[in-house]
Amino acid sequence: MAIPFENEELKEAVSQVIEEIRPMLQMDGGDITLIDVQKPIVFVQLQGGCVGCSSAGATLKYGVEKALREKIHPELTVMNVPHGYEDKLDELMKYAGI
Repeated sequence: MAIPFENEELKEAVSQVIEEIRPMLQMDGGDITLIDVQKPIVFVQLQGGCVGCSSAGATLKYGVEKALREKIHPELTVMNVPHGYEDKLDELMKYAGI
């Protein structure tokens, strides 16, 4: 099933969902920034207390990705962008085998 949105439309919807999730992350001293959307990948960057946290992977998979899949489309995948790689998304996708 293809995602029936253009990247820009998807980015707007993803941004809204991330704004809903942000307070949960901020309560634990963390934050999240939307870097880009290249369907089906949503590139985000964890900030603050989330950086290096042992629960960061679970937060992305069972918090952020789950919410995006439920509210927007079931095929979306979230990828964390390490600091310094914001302009190297193609490299990250190759590394991940995408």
